[in-house]
Amino acid sequence: MLVRVYSKNPQLRAIRQAVEILKNGGLVVYPTDTIYGLGCDLHNKKALKKLYRIKGMDEKTPLSFISPDLSEVSRYAGVSDKAYRIMNRCLPGPFTFILPAKKEVNKNMLYKRKGIGIRVPDDTICRLLTQTLGNPVISTSVPLWGEKILNSGEAIHEYFEKQIDLVLDIGVLVSEPSTIVDLTTEPFEITRQGKGEIIL
Repeated sequence: MLVRVYSKNPQLRAIRQAVEILKNGGLVVYPTDTIYGLGCDLHNKKALKKLYRIKGMDEKTPLSFISPDLSEVSRYAGVSDKAYRIMNRCLPGPFTFILPAKKEVNKNMLYKRKGIGIRVPDDTICRLLTQTLGNPVISTSVPLWGEKILNSGEAIHEYFEKQIDLVLDIGVLVSEPSTIVDLTTEPFEITRQGKGEIIL
C-alpha cells in the first residue's frame, strides 16, 4: 500500500495506520533525514525475520533502531557520560551511534550482539511514528543502488510490491546515508562518513 504524506506536517491518520501495521507484524517504509528506511516493531521477531529476508541479508547482520529522542536510549544501550554528551549535541540528526547493547535489545534480536546502532532522525514522520508506537523501530536503509534507484516512495512500492505492507511516500528523497560513529571503544571512531558532520 502506498500512502502519500507531507514531510513537515504528516497526516496523523497515515501515522496511526503505519503504527497499526507495525503492531500487527508488518513492514513499513518511511522517509528519514537521510534516505528511506524499512522497519518493523522492535518486539516482533517474525517481522524482523521477514525484513532480513526481503533485504537478502544474513540474520546476523546488525541493524539499527530508530527512537524519537534520547530519553529511552539507556533502556536499550549502555551510554557513558561522554557518549551522551556527544549524542545530545548531535541528535536529532543524520547519525547512527553504535553503543553497547543491553539485554532489553538482545531479547528481541535473532542473534545476540554486543553493540546496537541508535538513530534519532531529524524527521517529523520518524518521530511521530516511534512516539505513537511507544517503542523503537528496528530499521535498515532502503538501498539506492541495484536495478533501480529506490529514492522515492513510488519506486520502492513498485520494486517490492506486496512484500512491504505500507510505504509512506514524500516523493523523491535524494541524500546521503547517515554518518556512523562507534561509541563502544575509546577513542570513539567514525566508521562511515555520511551526511552528518561531527568532531569527536
